[in-house]
Amino acid sequence: MAPVTKECDFLVIGGGSGGLACARRASAVYGAKAITVESGRLGGTCVNVGDSCVPKKVTWNAASIAETIKTSASYGFSVETTAPFDWSTFKKKRDAYVRRLNGIYEKNLANDKVEYIHGRAHFTSPNSVEVALDDGSKASINAKKILIATGGYPNMPKDIPGWEHGINSDGFFDLEKQPKKVALVGAGYIAVEMAGMFHALGTETHLFIRQNTFLRNFDPMIQEKTTAEYERQGIHLHKNSSQQKVEKHPDGTMTIHYKDANSPDGGKLDGLDCILWAVGRLPDVADLNLKAVGDIKQNGKGHIVVDDYQNTSVENVYALGDVCGRIELTPAAIAAGRRLADRLFGGSQFRDARLDYSNIPSVVFAHPEIGAIGMTEPEAREKYGDDRVRVYSTSFTAMYYALMEQDEKGPTSYKLICEGPEEKVVGLHIMGAGSSEMLQGFGVAVKMGARKKDFDSCVAIHPTSSEELVTLK
Repeated sequence: MAPVTKECDFLVIGGGSGGLACARRASAVYGAKAITVESGRLGGTCVNVGDSCVPKKVTWNAASIAETIKTSASYGFSVETTAPFDWSTFKKKRDAYVRRLNGIYEKNLANDKVEYIHGRAHFTSPNSVEVALDDGSKASINAKKILIATGGYPNMPKDIPGWEHGINSDGFFDLEKQPKKVALVGAGYIAVEMAGMFHALGTETHLFIRQNTFLRNFDPMIQEKTTAEYERQGIHLHKNSSQQKVEKHPDGTMTIHYKDANSPDGGKLDGLDCILWAVGRLPDVADLNLKAVGDIKQNGKGHIVVDDYQNTSVENVYALGDVCGRIELTPAAIAAGRRLADRLFGGSQFRDARLDYSNIPSVVFAHPEIGAIGMTEPEAREKYGDDRVRVYSTSFTAMYYALMEQDEKGPTSYKLICEGPEEKVVGLHIMGAGSSEMLQGFGVAVKMGARKKDFDSCVAIHPTSSEELVTLK
């Protein structure tokens, strides 16, 4: 049977948040005939496996409730849990929530008149693709413009013998039972978040990192204080570590062999019922058949190279989101997608529409939360010079911990990085309870070019932790 052939103005390959936002805007607002092709579940990484979004935040909420129960005695409560945390029941409810979101995404596509095709697409020319459909048949699509928004997938350390016995961050959300003892390998936000959640929910947690601190892309204050806080909480950190091999035993447990700062000649960790690799992500481009597009540029890791307007090196082919590897955040992909739709289909008034990738706020749902926008202190000093940079910082104990014993008190630390005589705020870094919600408002101020004196002119809200940011000396 010959493949069905479809024609459209705009084809989006990938049903993640960025691609869907772009397709829906192109169709609903500008009347473009749009088709979206997705081989997995609608919503992409954010909705389904939550390295940066929904299932992760739901799990973080559960971990935060566990922490609140643990410290409630300091406020006069006598809380006794009648059973351990019910991981399986929680997972079922979390999965059901995600399925509802998948359905909402599909409904939104229909409402906005975007045709949705479930299948795997690969290019046959710069303006056409072939889609392998679920029933084994194929469809051909010719499009005037094509957007690649296929996202990424977790990398696995295939050079380590026995790596296949571990799971990646996607597999975290497939765990049917709570591990009693887990080893996580990685120093990025995924490893840090998942280690914090495992520990708060009662799993013996070991985190292997290659250097002395984790979150190496964040400001040194964040790196040092969060690393120290994880150690204080009782998470087992293996610093300056490397992994030699993984063994799986007949009883299902595993052993990881490693070297670290405390075991330079080699050590091993037995009795593990889960090993989670969080060693980076790669762009999902392997079977797109990009050679059929022409001379489309990719970097050394395979990410598709785009300019400030999401243009690839091939005319009428665009890319955005994690497949480009620039800023791998769902809201950034959504914003880039909407602006791209404006520029491609909105007429001359939007010919310069694009996402400004500077000063995009981000948070890490660690324990405690972390927020950051703008430059780190080393970045600011390198760009502007020491004489033009002034740093304001504070560390304190939030009032929430006032009634708790000293060993129960979590840290709070804030930093403002200012540049020039006007002391324009070029970096803001916060760590402590409530940081994720707090950052959105301060992010607006930094994006607008606020100066230190603008922060100072805002009357503090008392008693709050955030008031410290407008009273820094």
